[in-house]
Amino acid sequence: MSEKNVKIIAIGAAVQDVFLSESEEFEPVSDRSAHEQFMKLELGAKADVNHITFSTGGGATNAAVTFVRQGLRAEFMGTVGKDPAGQAVLDDLDKEGVGTSHVSYSEKYNTGYSVLLLAPTGERTILTYRGASTHYHQKDFKLDGVEADWLYVSSMAGCFEVLDRLFGHARKKGMKIMFNPGKGELAHPAKLRALLEDVDVLNVNKEEMAQIVEGESIEELTVHALNYVNVAIVSDGPRGVCASDGKSIVKAGMYQDVKVIDRTGAGDAFGSGFLSQWAAGKSLADSIVFASANSTSVVRYIGAKTGILHHDVKLHDMPLSEKAL
Repeated sequence: MSEKNVKIIAIGAAVQDVFLSESEEFEPVSDRSAHEQFMKLELGAKADVNHITFSTGGGATNAAVTFVRQGLRAEFMGTVGKDPAGQAVLDDLDKEGVGTSHVSYSEKYNTGYSVLLLAPTGERTILTYRGASTHYHQKDFKLDGVEADWLYVSSMAGCFEVLDRLFGHARKKGMKIMFNPGKGELAHPAKLRALLEDVDVLNVNKEEMAQIVEGESIEELTVHALNYVNVAIVSDGPRGVCASDGKSIVKAGMYQDVKVIDRTGAGDAFGSGFLSQWAAGKSLADSIVFASANSTSVVRYIGAKTGILHHDVKLHDMPLSEKAL
């Protein structure tokens, strides 16, 4: 199937992001006892910030932009408030050519809103008001009259009733599903596993997959996940990714070592990057390469959408191995 004929509905969160950066107060502080780094802000003090960036995010809107930039047709299905932040989300999607006819509006909650404090390392501390992006209702997520080849579903804040009905309806209509569950779904592994019978592609990181299936290594977790889905993808941060379609298994390292400016949206770029190729008929290996390249590009810029790759981008080789399963 050619790219222009593929249509994907991206379902999930939409938020307004405000990035604050270039501040001496945002330097990471190490705590040897905890083996972690912290951002230390003194109560009552004023911290100067030298740069501010307004952007929009949310897993579903980020994914939808990947799809249209890769020449696919995409629509966003999610909930925003009747406020300037919600309008900013819709304006960004309209500029990209993402359909917004399936957007619902909350009468009670504002659009999700995040303030991100960016450290020079690219790590960030996020202050989030989730608002409308975590209060979902079945009436707003119906597929009656909707035609699409795929659903790309990111976290739905653990609203299993909505997910169960949505997945079941998608199956009846012949739509395939790629699922990137969040902590709301992962907190209930038994319910999550029950949903997977309708899922074609499952995309999670190593720690998350360990909550769904048994296994120690990334390869073991990937193979065990095939008992539930047709394609399993397990990422392990800078150590790479493992994926299998039941026929072969692909292991890949880092696409390129780049200076990380902001990690926001990297996971969304990987998942949507994979589906943008897989849905168009590309191989498992090629889909993983593009997913990795898309994620690598996104972390080079502030904001989740700026670095998303466009169609016909030239890719280079990356560390990758493939073997029959």
